[in-house]
Amino acid sequence: METKQEPQANTSTTKRTLLILNCILLSIGNCGGPLIMRLYFIHGGKRVWLSSWLETGGWPILLIPLFISYLHRRSTNPPTKLFYMKPRLFLAATFIGVLTGLDDYLYAYGVARLPVSTSSLIIATQLAFTAAFAFLLVKQKFTSFSINAVVLLTAGAGVLALHTSSDRPGHESTKQYALGFVMTLVAAALYGFILPLVELTYKKSKQEISYTLVMEIQMVMCLFATIFCTIGMLVNKDFNVIPREAREFGLGETKYYVILVWSAIIWQCFFLGAIGVIFCASSLLSGILIAVLLPVTEVLAVIFYQENFQAEKGVALALSLWGFVSYFYGEVKESKKKNLAPGSEMPRSSSPTENV
Repeated sequence: METKQEPQANTSTTKRTLLILNCILLSIGNCGGPLIMRLYFIHGGKRVWLSSWLETGGWPILLIPLFISYLHRRSTNPPTKLFYMKPRLFLAATFIGVLTGLDDYLYAYGVARLPVSTSSLIIATQLAFTAAFAFLLVKQKFTSFSINAVVLLTAGAGVLALHTSSDRPGHESTKQYALGFVMTLVAAALYGFILPLVELTYKKSKQEISYTLVMEIQMVMCLFATIFCTIGMLVNKDFNVIPREAREFGLGETKYYVILVWSAIIWQCFFLGAIGVIFCASSLLSGILIAVLLPVTEVLAVIFYQENFQAEKGVALALSLWGFVSYFYGEVKESKKKNLAPGSEMPRSSSPTENV
C-alpha cells in the first residue's frame, strides 16, 4: 500500500504546484494585461489591431520552456520527440486560435473605448458564459449556488448597461462608447466559449495530456491568433503607422516600444495561466479566477489612471463579488460531499507528472 500511495502523493503535490503556478500567471496577465493596454490608448495609441496582435504575439516566449523540457526529456530518454502534438490536436488548437484572434480584436476594441474599471466589470459576465458552455460542452453540473452566481453576474452587467454614459471619456461619442460596451460583452461571451472548448479538446484529444503538451497547444493557439490579427494589421496598414505613432506617443518613443514588448509578455502569462488552470482543474475554475481578480484590476485602474468609480459601478461590483462568493461556497459544499461519499473517485484530470 505504501508504494502505491507514495506516487499518488507525489502526483497530487505536483498538480497543486502546477495549479498555484498557473494561478499566479493568470493573476499577472488578468490584472496587468488590461492596464498596460489601456496605458497605450491613454497616451495616444490608436491601433486596435496592433493591440489585439500583442495579446498573443508573445508566443515565441514559449519556445524557451519547451526547449528546456525537450532537453530534460532527452537526457533521460534520447529518442524522445521534439513535439508531442498530433495532427488531430493541432487542427483543434488552430481552430481555437482563430477564435482567440477574433476575441482579441473584440476585447482590444472595448478597452480602447472604455475605462479599465468598466471593461473589467463587463468581462465579469464571462463566468456566466463559461458556466453555460461548460454545461453544454463538458457536461458541467450545476447547483443552486452556481445558477445564483450566473444571475448575479448578468445583473451586474445590466446595471452598467443602464448607465453607459456615466464614465464616457470626453472625446468619445455615446455611439462609440456603446459600441465599445457591446464589443466587450461579445468578447466575454466568446472567451466564455473558448475556455470550455479547450477543456473539451483535452478530453477528446485521444492522447495523454501533459503540461508540455499544454504549452504546445498554447503556442499553436497563439500562433494562429497572431496570424489572424496580422492579416487585420496588414489590411488596416498598422505596420506603416507604428513608427509615426511611436514618435508622437505621449510617454516618448522608447517607452512606446517598451509598452508593446511588456504587453506581449504579460498577455502571454494570461493565456498560459488560463489553459494551465483548465489542465489542472477545469474551465469553470479558470473562469472563476478571472472573475475574482476583477476587484484587483478595478482598484489598480482607479489608483493608476484616476478613473471614476460611480455608484452603478459599486453596485455592479457588489453583485459580481456576491456571485463569486455564492459559486465558491457551493463548490466547497459539493467538494465536501464528494469527499465524504463512500467509494468516491478522484476527479478526472490528466497526468501532470508525465512529460512536465
